[in-house]
Amino acid sequence: MKQKKQTAEEKYGRLMGNLKNAVDGEVCTRFPPEPSGFLHIGHAKAVLLNNFFARKHKGKLLVRFDDTNPSKEKAEFEEAILNDLATLGVKPDIKSHTSDHFELIMKKAKQLIKQGDAYMDDTEAEEMKNNRATSTEYKLRNRTPKENLKLFDLMCSGSEEGQKWCMRAKIDMASKNGCLRDPVFFRTNLTPHHRTHAKYKAYPTYDLACPIVDSTEGVTHAMRSMEYTDRNFLYNWVIEKFKLRPVAIQGFARVNFNKTLMSKRKLQQLVDAGSVDGWNDPRFPTVQGITRRGLRITALNRFLLELGFGKRNVDMTWDKLWARNRQYIDPTSVRFHAVSQERSLVLTLTNITNDQHQIISTKRHPKFDDKNYKGEPVVSGYKSTVIAKEILLEGPDVNAMKTGKGDLLPAVVVGDKITLMQWGNIKITKVSLDKDGKTISSLEGEYLKGDLDYASTARKLQWVANTDDKISINVHEYGYLLKKNKITTDDDGNYVDEGKIVDFEHFLTPINETHEEYKCWAEAGAKTVREDDIVQFQRLGYFRCDKAVGDKEGAHYFAVPDGKAKSMSNRQGKIEHQ
Repeated sequence: MKQKKQTAEEKYGRLMGNLKNAVDGEVCTRFPPEPSGFLHIGHAKAVLLNNFFARKHKGKLLVRFDDTNPSKEKAEFEEAILNDLATLGVKPDIKSHTSDHFELIMKKAKQLIKQGDAYMDDTEAEEMKNNRATSTEYKLRNRTPKENLKLFDLMCSGSEEGQKWCMRAKIDMASKNGCLRDPVFFRTNLTPHHRTHAKYKAYPTYDLACPIVDSTEGVTHAMRSMEYTDRNFLYNWVIEKFKLRPVAIQGFARVNFNKTLMSKRKLQQLVDAGSVDGWNDPRFPTVQGITRRGLRITALNRFLLELGFGKRNVDMTWDKLWARNRQYIDPTSVRFHAVSQERSLVLTLTNITNDQHQIISTKRHPKFDDKNYKGEPVVSGYKSTVIAKEILLEGPDVNAMKTGKGDLLPAVVVGDKITLMQWGNIKITKVSLDKDGKTISSLEGEYLKGDLDYASTARKLQWVANTDDKISINVHEYGYLLKKNKITTDDDGNYVDEGKIVDFEHFLTPINETHEEYKCWAEAGAKTVREDDIVQFQRLGYFRCDKAVGDKEGAHYFAVPDGKAKSMSNRQGKIEHQ
């Protein structure tokens, strides 16, 4: 008996497991981004998991901006995050802000003090850090609630004296779980808030605000990455102290990628320094960065959902994601020809006329004739390609070159046959060398009309007719921002590498080594490519059009990694192939 094919929801559900005690129609998940930067691929996994289970259980997805630190947060980041969610195909059922609940959270903070479960502390930050590490109690930890309430109000006033104070939960300074050693729950910040402006002078920390607001807003399941495991006790401690409605916590493994800078603070530094285009720079792991690079959202969503919940963080390489992406972009990428301007040389076909506008019909994609393949849209049909007496080839391809199998082909000599892809075979009749007497500078040959024996040729090359209507394009390749697989630190938070304390810059690839731009000649038909189209330039790779032809500067194309260890072409750039 033929088995019923699994739906995508059934497959992903099997991979991810189930929510604890989920009741269809009652589930409410939440995604609480801090508006201090754009969403990156780690956030994407979190929001997709939350969205998946909200839809699976016919529930609701709440997106709440965790805006409790005005020093880092901006309204523009909120707008960017909403745009990122739309890009990911996520439509929240409810949108809110932690700042909507500031009065409630402040009231709860005072309640903790009255109950004897919190106190005020004026210890310097570094000393407090050391005291927590050594389980040393604050000298006035047992001050009366009345005294603590006065100091709380002083802190909230933002006065010079008030700025010295913070509120700490009174839990257990001897706990083996460092998170429970009287964490800070409230502190002064005089930076105007982007929503409440100067109304408040002190703000709650995430550890206090999150459980209160989760419970208040009806969240049933709080999905948190495994790094929060130790803080789950603190989350439940807050719930219990206020006798709030419980919220089920479910952990999932973070998605980490080698040689990838994920810190929003460090990414912001690169933006502020003008080292990159902005938060949508193709080298950034942000949603806008990776989609600008050429990653399609359908591939990203499928890849992340297939990772599922998991319980162990895994350091991944990007090639798996780009290989998944290739499965989506290959069937929809029109094939064109392009050659490097710097490395191009002329092949003159002696039996072709000088007419500059001879046209042949070539397939838009070598595999497909129909518009659909296995139910998926593909490019099909034919396009017009210009041929001419003079043809531009890549110089490295006619000199000694390596094949895809790693074999070394000697330089082209008189009598050799080469294939011009999508056109035909050429017999080489003359080879001219540079002054060094070794490097080929130009070729002459005869077009072998009717010769369809492509299997016998070792060189199958891309080419561009050297006519006035060929177009100049700007090609960009990008590398990794980090030269190490990961950033490592010691117990004191110092950056370390091979046992030595180093500066953060030690892990960064020099910015000028992460981007290479060069010019190519592309066949005239590439004028039809529009912004955000992904095409394949034969033997060069996949490229996303970031800026279409339309001005003197020419079109700009970003190389899209394909997940393979080696480049399609014989070209050796300075950027590490991704």
